[in-house]
Amino acid sequence: MLLVAMVIAAALPALVVRAAEGPREVLVATIAASINPVTADYLSSAIEKAEEKGAVLLVLELDTPGGLDSAMRQMVQEIIKARVPVAVYVSPSGARAASAGVLITLAADIAAMAPGTNIGAAHPVSVGGGGMDNTMARKVENDAAAYARALAAKKGRNADWAESAVRQSTSLTEKDALEKNVIDLVAPTLSDLLARVDGKQVQKGEEKVTLRTKGAKVARIPMGFRHRILSALADPNIAYILLMIGIYGIFFELSNPGAVFPGVVGGIALILGFYSLQTLSANYAGFLLIALAIILFILEVKVHSYGALTIGGIISLLLGSLMLFRSSVDPWLRISWGVLLTMVGASVVFFTTVVTLAVRSQLRKPVTGEEGMIGEMGEAMEDFTGEGKVFVLGERWNARCGAPLRKGDKVVVVGREGMALLVTPKEERRQ
Repeated sequence: MLLVAMVIAAALPALVVRAAEGPREVLVATIAASINPVTADYLSSAIEKAEEKGAVLLVLELDTPGGLDSAMRQMVQEIIKARVPVAVYVSPSGARAASAGVLITLAADIAAMAPGTNIGAAHPVSVGGGGMDNTMARKVENDAAAYARALAAKKGRNADWAESAVRQSTSLTEKDALEKNVIDLVAPTLSDLLARVDGKQVQKGEEKVTLRTKGAKVARIPMGFRHRILSALADPNIAYILLMIGIYGIFFELSNPGAVFPGVVGGIALILGFYSLQTLSANYAGFLLIALAIILFILEVKVHSYGALTIGGIISLLLGSLMLFRSSVDPWLRISWGVLLTMVGASVVFFTTVVTLAVRSQLRKPVTGEEGMIGEMGEAMEDFTGEGKVFVLGERWNARCGAPLRKGDKVVVVGREGMALLVTPKEERRQ
């Protein structure tokens, strides 16, 4: 009995610790999009959730063409300061960690790639549309190269390659990345990754943490509705379409005050478009050119420029659309030609039609009111000299005439004074 009691006493602390720890859990977040403020916020919330649940590991499945430097640095800082170990797993097969994705991978406690993936091409580019002069370009490149070296060195990875990924835009397959000590392992599946990192030690702050991922429960952190909507807004094509819808809505509201619906839709679309422009660091010179184009189209309705304002609006709209987002390297930062040509073409057709109809309406002879009565034919209903009754457009009118009229004489309306028509005999009109 004494021996049994001693065994139970020895095992009791371990059982208490295991019960306190509860079941081990690995959380998985997925980013298959460009790096922007939305993905940075999503990663931050995923890390916060992993820390609250006491997860043994947070796995970030990554597939990105790159993104904004500010968002990338925010994500790197979140990974480094996280209390929970973070593994970046470039997957599935065919995925990539390009541009900003390289530095996020280098910052991870565990860097892994699936077969058939690649990493690299981290040279910084200007996304604001204005470009950079040589001095500024060198400063940005040197800063990015130093940042990449620092991250790689901190995690014991190949700092020379990290710098070359920035300066020469070099890229590696998963096998070459493993061979060059850019990543820690190649894993075909998530379960294989968790099995292979079990027992591995990673440095978190001042402490070394041993990963206990074997047999751990895996739970995914889906991107919430808010993040999905905001992520969609970070697409340059969506931003451009929202901007044009907003401008159309405001134009219709100003053209038809009190319609309400076009103004509401246009206002909402315009605000969402502004959010997208801010997220994508758009060139506001391009936006101003688009706004100028709309103003020129509206002025064409009010001013007879014989098409000069319309031509200027078309040129301004096209140049503004081309300048709104510009990147010589990353295609995800550009508006697709299909969307651009469709929106510009639709705008040109729409405003040209509106201008044509407006000009025709202004040149058309009035058919109502005082102006519409002038030139109409009628006949005298009685003999009179000076004032009498005439029949015009199916109605009886008081009339004044400088010449004597007989009943049945044809008259022509030449003016109006109050409720009386000014008429002249048809024969005199012809003279």
